[in-house]
Amino acid sequence: MTQFANQNWRYRQALSCLTAASDHPSRSELASEVHARPFLQIAAPARVTHLALFDGQPARDPNLHFQLAKDFCAAIDIAPPELGARHLSFSADGLQVKWERHTEFSTLTLVGASGGGEPFAHWHEASPVPMAEWHSRLSGLCLGALQIEVLQGAAGQAARAHRHDWFAAGSLVGSRVLGGGEVWCDWQVGKDGFSRILVLDLDFRENQVGRLVQRLAEIETYRLMALLALPIARDMLGKLENLDAALGHVMQRMTSEQAGGDDTDLLLNLTQLAGQVEALSAGANRFSAAKAYHQLVLARIHELREERIEGVPTIGEFMERRLLPAMDTCRTVQQRQSDLAERISRAIDLLRTRVNLVQERQITELLRGMNQTASTQLKLQHAVEGLSVVAISYYGISLIGHVLEALHDGGLHFNARVVEAALIPLIMGVTFLMIRGVRRRIVKTTDSKLPTPSS
Repeated sequence: MTQFANQNWRYRQALSCLTAASDHPSRSELASEVHARPFLQIAAPARVTHLALFDGQPARDPNLHFQLAKDFCAAIDIAPPELGARHLSFSADGLQVKWERHTEFSTLTLVGASGGGEPFAHWHEASPVPMAEWHSRLSGLCLGALQIEVLQGAAGQAARAHRHDWFAAGSLVGSRVLGGGEVWCDWQVGKDGFSRILVLDLDFRENQVGRLVQRLAEIETYRLMALLALPIARDMLGKLENLDAALGHVMQRMTSEQAGGDDTDLLLNLTQLAGQVEALSAGANRFSAAKAYHQLVLARIHELREERIEGVPTIGEFMERRLLPAMDTCRTVQQRQSDLAERISRAIDLLRTRVNLVQERQITELLRGMNQTASTQLKLQHAVEGLSVVAISYYGISLIGHVLEALHDGGLHFNARVVEAALIPLIMGVTFLMIRGVRRRIVKTTDSKLPTPSS
């Protein structure tokens, strides 16, 4: 017994050392992240309003979304989110409010009990929140607005039978989802500015309605966020056509003109084209975001576990037929912009290579001319050296001649002319050796000053 108590004491002592260890600064935040956005608790019948607010203007207030959420909470008299918060959940008196701040947008979801009667009728009058007053403050930020009516029982069956009263027959989309209900929609914006989705609770299990509503809201939001890249792609397509034609004209001039004829102008044109293409790459971030949002749409559709209802397309089929071509257009434009930038880069490299070859040819010709000039100068130098030997020898013999005449006049008897003539070869030889020695010393000094080639 004493041994067991001793071991238990040691275990508690070791455990206290472990629990007293300092946590990582981000542990609490990271552990809470998976619980930060819980699913809404929704039970049929219910009405859900979902808004997606997007701010695409860098000059706007960076706290705009937070301020809108704060003003909304003040309008309905609930506690606003804390400064810097990225989500807010509120539930009381039959009203649920969920606000989330995402990287590029924010969403606001309201859940209230359905007032009965015809679906989607008197929506704003039945809403417990003064949406119209607050909606006027959005000033063009509302990217998505969605109304979801959740019904069950007899009301759900009646709504299913009269679904064409609220949705366009040519765009009607429907499917069985999550093994316990149906979803009907047309993904069109009504006259009131809202899209509509009808959810029928046939046999949903606990909290499946909340998960389904959130996925449907995310599909609509992420779909619109992905489609933000489509206008940019269409605008870029025309510009890329013009730039492609301009590049073809420059390439035609490169192949038709002689090398070096107008290469500077061609290089300037290519540089300008490269700058214009790079200016278009600002939309590349939007294309990357569109790709990510498209993947989220596909993931949320997969989570619905759709089953076909004969006669109408499923949500997945609708998105594949309508959304996928738009995403393919964005990918094509992005790839075309990248290919055009690469083609311009290759053209610039080719033109620079041609310019370098022309410059090397000109330098070679210049060096050849300099070599010929140096050879001519060397020949002239040799000629000058010969003339210098003659000239210096002439002056030397003249001086010696004067000396010999002076000695003859002084009384020495010899023939001054003969002696002078005999000294001519000697004087010319000495002069030649002297000039040659001076030239060798100059050459040796110049060679010693030249840089030694590295091994």
